[in-house]
Amino acid sequence: MWWKGLLVAMVTPFREDGSVDVEGIREIVKFHVESGTDVLVPCGTTGEVATLFEDEWELVIKTVVDAAAGEIKVVGGAGGYNTAEVVKKAKRAEQLGVDGILSVCPYYNKPTQEGLYQHFRKIAESVSIPIIVYNVPSRTSRNI
Repeated sequence: MWWKGLLVAMVTPFREDGSVDVEGIREIVKFHVESGTDVLVPCGTTGEVATLFEDEWELVIKTVVDAAAGEIKVVGGAGGYNTAEVVKKAKRAEQLGVDGILSVCPYYNKPTQEGLYQHFRKIAESVSIPIIVYNVPSRTSRNI
């Protein structure tokens, strides 16, 4: 599998007015390419992704993919507890050129193990790229 090595959860920089700092994103990507990072993970679930609007999420993913220009792998965050929305994001991230998807265990509504299976199965069936299933029980109250 190509995602061994250093995977970095990438911060999303913002301007003073609260808008996404596109140039800042490009600088971060350039730094990681030059530093030998293997994979960048924009819009994961640890940081500010929950505060992004859909168009901002797309802008971040697109900017990282464009700035990476094939020099570094990109795994786009596409997670949540609404399976249909996650599938939509996963498909869009694939269209934008990510190399894989990071998808967190659905949080808040505490699905059963069968529910988790069905959730991730739907995502996997919707895209042709690899998926990292992000297990973080301390945040989601579920262990995959």
